[in-house]
Order: sequence, then C-alpha cells, then structure tokens
Amino acid sequence: MNGPSRQRREEILTEVFEKRHVTAKDLAARMNVSEATVRRDLKSLAEEGQLELVYGGATLRRPSDYSIRSKAMRNVEAKRVIGQLAAGLVGDDEQIFLDSGTTCFEMTPFLKRRRNLSIIVNSARLALELDAPGLSAIMLGGQYRADRMDCVGPLAIATLSQLRGYLCFIGADGLDMEFGLAAADIESANLHRLAVRNARQVVLLVDHTKFHTLSLFKIVDWDQIHRVVSDAPPSPQWQQFLAQRNIDILHPGSETAENSPASEVKAGL
Repeated sequence: MNGPSRQRREEILTEVFEKRHVTAKDLAARMNVSEATVRRDLKSLAEEGQLELVYGGATLRRPSDYSIRSKAMRNVEAKRVIGQLAAGLVGDDEQIFLDSGTTCFEMTPFLKRRRNLSIIVNSARLALELDAPGLSAIMLGGQYRADRMDCVGPLAIATLSQLRGYLCFIGADGLDMEFGLAAADIESANLHRLAVRNARQVVLLVDHTKFHTLSLFKIVDWDQIHRVVSDAPPSPQWQQFLAQRNIDILHPGSETAENSPASEVKAGL
C-alpha cells in the first residue's frame, strides 16, 4: 500500500471512530477523491476487520472497542493539542504520573525536552516512547493487557501504593457533574483512583467530547481535581461548575495557556 492510500485509510478510520458512521459520498468530498476510491478503501478496511460495511458507507465494527489502536484514532488533533498544553505544565527535575491513555501519550514528544524527569507509567508503549536522555521511567508491573499495552491489577496497585508526591496526569472516558470522573473498565478506574490519591496535584486531560459522555466506573470526585486541560472551552454550564470548585481550565486561547512559561505552548493551536 502506497503512502497516499495509507494516509487516506487512516483518515477514514479517524472519521469512523469519531462519528461511528460515515458515507462514501461524504468521505469522497472531504478527501477530494472519487467515491470508487473510497469504496475500495472501505472494502479493504472491512476485510482487515477495522470497520463494518453498510449501505452507502461504513460503521464501527465494535462500538465498545477501547484498544490502543481504536482510541488512538479518535479526536487525533485534539489530543495533540492537549498533550502539548499539558506538557507545558511540567518543568525540569519533576516527578510525574502518566496514565496509559492515548491523550497522555501525546505529551511524550514535548517531555523529551525536559531534564532529570522521573515518569511513573503503567503503559509499555509509553515506557518505550520515553527512551530519551534525561528521562527516567518507573514501570508499574501487573496483569498485562495486550490490547491496551498496559499493566493493571493488584501488582500494579501494590507498586503504586509505595509512591507519593508526584504530579498526576490522567484521562477519563466520561464526565458527570454529580458522578465525577469515570472510566470504561473497573481495572483502570481502580488504578487511577490510587494515582490521584497519592498525588500532590492532579491534572485531568480530556477532549471536548468527554464533557458530553458518560461512563460506568467511577474514578474520583471533582474535589480531587486541580486543573483540566482540553482542546476547547467547555460549555458555559461546565465552566461555571469548574470555576465554583476552583478548578482551572487550560485550553488554546485561555489566559492560563497564554501565560504558560513553556515556550512551545501557543494559543490558538
């Protein structure tokens, strides 16, 4: 498969994961190619098990897919913006925790510019990516989940229970004003709950869609969150809710982003 075909199919998968259903006509117009070309791409992706063909287009094959590959295709540009802004909160000689989600993963290119940074991770993918001078990765062991490339369970929790005082960066699969932060699986919720409890400060990384999404397993209440980093400002109701709890909101164009000491964080990304 040549470069244009690969890029085109990645764009198609991103659209499918974000919208859950796409049409060949809309994809062709968006990518400025023929519908026949798009239909061939859709057929190839369906044969690979990436999506399911339906009349006129395609839909998600497994709506509840939370694998690394699946999540990495959702809201790609938003996660890059969030990762860059979040990395601007980290200085040299720091100790931080990063969860195994794809949003935290987008912090890694910018963290490689830091010096003497200790990073606690439960993600094999993250640990490999953090192989750079000046960075030290502390890997939590435990039950390995191949689809997510991370470790969870009692062993991971036992190791994390011995660590304190770090700056914690976590994501969430859903947000609710009353319920708090939630994850799609109980193992991640349990680990992230402990990560929050042992941290000196907690930063929540979520794209704008999470403010309209619910998930099943509670992580923590809002009173344990100090800052939210997103790709866009949330609704006025959410802004008021967070302000009442003294939770700072960092997003492109926000005053906090403009005043960030990190030179790589630019408003309007």
